[in-house]
Amino acid sequence: MAILKCENISHEFGGLRALNRVSLEVSEGQIFGVIGPNGAGKTTLFNIISGIYIPTEGQLYYQGQPVKKAAASKIARLGIGRTFQNIRLFKKMSVLDNVRIGCHGVTRSGLWSSMLGFPRARREERDVLAKSLDLLAMMGLEQKRNEYASSLAYGEQRRLEIARALALNPKLLLLDEPAAGMNRNEKGDLSELIHKIRQEMELSILLVEHDMELVMGICDEIAVLDYGALIARGTPEAVKQDERVIQSYLGVGI
Repeated sequence: MAILKCENISHEFGGLRALNRVSLEVSEGQIFGVIGPNGAGKTTLFNIISGIYIPTEGQLYYQGQPVKKAAASKIARLGIGRTFQNIRLFKKMSVLDNVRIGCHGVTRSGLWSSMLGFPRARREERDVLAKSLDLLAMMGLEQKRNEYASSLAYGEQRRLEIARALALNPKLLLLDEPAAGMNRNEKGDLSELIHKIRQEMELSILLVEHDMELVMGICDEIAVLDYGALIARGTPEAVKQDERVIQSYLGVGI
C-alpha cells in the first residue's frame, strides 16, 4: 500500500515552473530516494509534501486520503515529519529541550494545563521526557542531553534534527540532504541509522540526497528529477543504467 502518492504535482514561482506534473508513490516501509541536479525541484517537492507550499496543480494523498490545503503544523500532526537541508535547531536550548519541543507538537494538553500542572499534563510531561531520552539514546546523544545544541559537532546536529522530527511520531519521515557536510565515516553511520529507524520505528522514509553512494546503498527505489520533471524511477540498479539519467545527471559526476 502507498503511504504517500503524488499525482501530477506542479508548482510555479512567478511563472517559472519548478515542478511539472510529477507523479510518484512511496510504499509503506520503503526507503525512497529523490535525486537530480541542483534546481531540479527536489526541495520544492519536499516543501509541498510537508505543507510549506501549496501545489499549483495536482493532488497529494497520504495513507489513501487526499491532503487538502493545510498548514505545515497540521501536516506534521497527520504523521509526516521532516528535516531541512539547512539545519534548523534551537541553538541556545539544550539538546534534550530541542527534542521535547518536537514531542509537544503532538501532545494534547494545552499551555494553561501545563502551567497549572493538571494531572494529564503532568503525565504527558513524564511521557515526553522518557520518549525524548529514548530518541537521544537511539541517536547516540543521550550523554549530551544537557549541552547546548550549538555545541554539538555538525554530524551530531544532523542526528539531533532527526530525533526532533521523530518526536512527532511520524509514519513518513522526510530527510532533506541528511548527509550534507558529513565525512565518509559519518555518512556510514548515517546509513546504518536510517536502516535502524526504518526497522525499529516501522516507518517509511523519503529522502533527497546528493551523495550517490549513500542513496544507491540504502534506497529501495529512486526517482530522478530534472528541470522539474520526473525522468526516471526504479530500483537503484535500473536508475543507474537509464540513458536519460546518465545524460542529465550521472554524466556530471555521480
